[in-house]
Order: sequence, then structure tokens, then C-alpha cells
Amino acid sequence: MAAASPGSPVPPAGAPGAKPPFVHASAVVDAGAELGAGVKVWHFAHVCAGARVGAGSVLGQNVYVGPGVSVGAGCKIQNNVSVYEGVTLEDDVFVGPSAVFTNVRTPRAHVVRRGEFAPTLVRRHATIGANATVVCGVTLEEGAFVAAGAVVTRDVPAFAVVKGVPARVTGWACRCGEMLAGKPRARRFACARCGATYVAKGGGLAPDAAGAAAR
Repeated sequence: MAAASPGSPVPPAGAPGAKPPFVHASAVVDAGAELGAGVKVWHFAHVCAGARVGAGSVLGQNVYVGPGVSVGAGCKIQNNVSVYEGVTLEDDVFVGPSAVFTNVRTPRAHVVRRGEFAPTLVRRHATIGANATVVCGVTLEEGAFVAAGAVVTRDVPAFAVVKGVPARVTGWACRCGEMLAGKPRARRFACARCGATYVAKGGGLAPDAAGAAAR
């Protein structure tokens, strides 16, 4: 990764020929922020010092990435999303427009709580729909799918689909995004789009290695 400044992309160090990050002229990338190869930072976005954005990720209009935040490779953060300090996004996470993260459980304007941030972890391939809210201190496991407008107040199992206020598990989603047919308590699922199979594991789903080998 390498630092970048508005209108002046810098190729990542140690990666000859790699596509440099692009920073729109209206965006702000603070000194000390790190952008991977091919990152795109669009209009009026702000990436703070100490933040890291992985290769190929896209930050839409008016996105804010706070100090020390880690955004993995291949992420897509849509317009008007603030990723505050304490939030970590792994690779290939999708965050829909105007989705909300928090980092303090009991905020008061007159009480300083900078040392009380509750960490939020969004694991790889997860999706957070438009206008959803993720209350701090939770983990969205691999492939979790949060519906638009949902309010997440607890951990979301791997490949679970959650909806509502507060969000509850209503089904399961494939890594490709297809909803998996079957009841939430079923033990095995197959994706009608890509053919991937899953088995129940630890309250969520896990890719079925045996099924993949059979294909």
C-alpha cells in the first residue's frame, strides 16, 4: 500500500506495474492513510490518517473512513457511509448506500468515551444493505447478508440473512448472493445459481467441502 493525495495517485510501493489508486479531486486522503492498488476514492470522500484500504476497493461519494480503520481488498462502500474507528471490514465486503455503523454503545454528548469503542468486525463476503444500521460490538460472520433497513444488535451467523428491527435470521444466502431455498433450520443447502453446497455449522453455514469435491 502507499499514501495518496487528491488528484495525484501514487503506485503502491513494491508493486511494479500495479494500477495506482485514484483519488477524486474533491476527496481528502490524510497523510498517513494507505491505499492499495486500484483503489478508487470518489467525490467528497475522506480517508483519515492511519486508515488502510485494500487493493481494488471502491469508496463512493461522501464516504468517511476513520482513523485506524481497516478496509479489506475488493470492498465496495456505497455513497454516504461512515466507517468509524473500531470497525473492521475484511475482503469483499459490500456496504450499501447510507448504511450506518456506530462505535459507542451508550453515547452522551457531554461524556468522552474515546477509550470505550466497542469493536465491530465484518468478515469477508458479507453484505450490508442500504440504510441498515449495525450497532457496535457485533460480528457479521463470513457471507452474512443484512437486508436493507435492518438494525443489527447481535452477531450474525455465517451466510445468514437477517431482516427487521431488531434483525433476526430469516434464511440463508450463498456466497454468490443467491438466496438459498429451504427453511432456516435445514441441515444442507444447494445454490440454484452457482451450484455451491452448504452444511449447518456452529449456528451458521459452512461450504460443503464434500459436495464441492463431488462436483
